[in-house]
Parts: sequence; structure tokens; C-alpha cells
Amino acid sequence: MNFLAEQSDSNRGGTILSSIVRMAKWLCLPVIAEGVETVEQADFLRSIGCDCVQGFLYSRPLPEEKYEALISGNIVGAKIPQMELLDIMNACDFWNPKSQETLIFSNYVGGAAIFDYHNGKVEVLRVNKKYLQEIGMNLSEKELIEGDPMRFFDEHNKKIYLDMLERAMQSGEEEECETWRNIVSSCCGTERICIRSNVRMIGQSGGSTLFYGMIRNITAEKQQYADILESERRFKIASEQINIYYWEYTIATKEMRPCFRCMRDLGLPPLLTNYPEPAIERGIFPPEVADMYRDWHRQVAEGVEHLEAIIPLTPDRIPFRVRYTTEFDENGLPVKAYGSAALIVQ
Repeated sequence: MNFLAEQSDSNRGGTILSSIVRMAKWLCLPVIAEGVETVEQADFLRSIGCDCVQGFLYSRPLPEEKYEALISGNIVGAKIPQMELLDIMNACDFWNPKSQETLIFSNYVGGAAIFDYHNGKVEVLRVNKKYLQEIGMNLSEKELIEGDPMRFFDEHNKKIYLDMLERAMQSGEEEECETWRNIVSSCCGTERICIRSNVRMIGQSGGSTLFYGMIRNITAEKQQYADILESERRFKIASEQINIYYWEYTIATKEMRPCFRCMRDLGLPPLLTNYPEPAIERGIFPPEVADMYRDWHRQVAEGVEHLEAIIPLTPDRIPFRVRYTTEFDENGLPVKAYGSAALIVQ
């Protein structure tokens, strides 16, 4: 009754009631609200999934005979179906501190959380310490559970994350996404991080869905990838300036992977097999140097470390300085060769 009375004055009572009803459903407990006096209170309780309500709205206390007459032939109330838990996991055991699920959740999995998704909103119910470690920024369990977890997302990344939840609800399978988040901490300021999320639905009731989620902070991986792309961009610019073509040759399979300039200027595909024959057939290595170039690959296969010569390339016989450097495995056997052709300016 106190919560309902507070609900009429502020939002705090309603928030508490909503959380109690939702938690009770996850635990498969029936919920009866007493002290309902107004239609507005009854509508609110119905909206948050309360099973049964009782109070002056329906009747004042009655003598026994009048009560029996009132309920005779009538349906007193209708219960909302209890939580439907999926067979893959006993969601109730996540609230038991002694269960195997809790042991695994707390100690053996990575960053993990249990959260509720309803009416387009996400409410974190439980997180483990590794979850906090992945997020970083010295956030506490209290800060994550009490705050809106979607406050860290911009609109674009929020849509990506919510779309993943919708896919998981439709498929019943594990779904994954990567999102950027701006984590704000009272002690550490703001940091932008990239999180890979994996979620799986473990229960549903009415408009609420219970999820088990795992996260991994992949910010460092994203930065490394960005650094590689930047290095490749700079290398492409540099190679344009010095007129160098380069390629990678795998000795065992005779496969050649050309650089972007080889593909652009010479029309080569991303992979050539039975190399060097395709380059000879295309006239990149003219007939007068074809046998010498074939012999280079024989020498590389035998373990020659370096080869270098000035060779006229393409049908126009343009002179290039061609080099090969061989790479060896831990047993000293040749595995790859790296070739380059630099234009000789005359």
C-alpha cells in the first residue's frame, strides 16, 4: 500500500514495484498486490505484469454470505502466465548464491551480465567482476546496475546493440555485435571503447526478455587494425613515389600474391597459381628472360637467400631492378620468397 501511495506522488514507488514484480517472475513466484484503491493503480499494476490485485477498488470487507454471493459464478481474477524459462539454462539458479551457475558466472566465464529487455529499454540485473574489468574506468556494480546502460551509446551504436537483441529473440540463438561506447566515470573522465557483445535469450514473460550476455573489450585490437591500415596507406603512397612493385611467393604451393600496384597496373588477380608461368604468359617477364626467372624459383626452393638482377620487364622491356629474399622456417627450410621490382630511372 505504501508503494502504491508513493506511486501516485512520484516515480520512485512505481520503479520499485516494477522491479519487484519482474524479479518475482524470473523466480517463478506469483505476485499479489494488496491495497489497490483506484483504477489508475490497477492499470499501472497490470502494465507491469502483476498477477493479481486486491483492495477497496473491488470491494470493502463483506460478511461471509455476501462474499459468497459475490464470487458465486464469477471469475475472481486471471493470472498472467509465469515466466517461461528456456531449457538451455535454469535462469532461476543465477539468483542462488550456491548454485553451479553462480559459480561459473562469477569465476570461470569472461565479462558477463544478466539483464532484462522490455519496452525498448535494457536493465542490468547482475554483473560479475570480469565485466567491470572489461569496461574499466573504475565503475562499480552499483553504478552499472542503477544507471541506464544505454547512456554509454550514441544513437548509431545503440541501434546496432538493440538490433542484436531483437535478432536473438527471433532466432533463439547466440547473437553478436561490436559497438563503440563512451564510458563516463566520476574519477576517470570519459573514454571511448569498443566492446564485442555476445548475448543469448534465457527467458521471456509478457513484454520482458531475460538475457545472458558476455562482453570483451576489443579497443586495443581495433586500434592495432587501424594502425595497420594506416601503415598500408602510407606504404602505398611511398611505393607510388618510388615506383616499386612487390609480391609474395609461397614455395610449397607456387602461389603468388601481388601488391595493389601489380593488380592495378598489370591487371593481375589477387592470387596467381603455378607461378611464375602466369607472369611469363602475360609478357611481364619477356621470353628472353623467362628461363632465367624460372631458374630463380628453383634456386629459391633450394634455399638461396638472395637474388638480384636488372631485368627488362613488360612487352616494352622497361628496365627494373628485381630482387628476391627468401624466408625460412624454424628448421631452416625455405617457405616463402618476397619479390620486388624497382624502376630504374635512366
